[in-house]
Amino acid sequence: MPAGGISIHVFDVSRGIAAAGLRVELRGPEGRSLADGVVGASGAFDHPTVRGEGVTATGVYEALFHVGDWYRAQGVALPRPAFLEVVPYRFGIADLAQHYHLPLKMTPWGFSLFRGGA
Repeated sequence: MPAGGISIHVFDVSRGIAAAGLRVELRGPEGRSLADGVVGASGAFDHPTVRGEGVTATGVYEALFHVGDWYRAQGVALPRPAFLEVVPYRFGIADLAQHYHLPLKMTPWGFSLFRGGA
């Protein structure tokens, strides 16, 4: 993995599967949209931000994970609203030369987000 950039990997640990098809939005400082797409079959969010494209300023970034919609699309029975609908993750980028890897491990009832090693 080259220096710089933001990578995202999402896994449903309640069923032991990658969260293929889960919608992810990525916003840069001041809410600037960087990416809006879905997680691939491997669980990775394949977008140019992985290579650092669009990641041009230090500051607070945000990833939004559309968990509730994804679980419903998978046929998982959830109340409306679900306990988790959209999971926001705000994180700071202080060094543009470093790579920021964001693994999301989730269930319909909880999640773990952290800066991983990529």
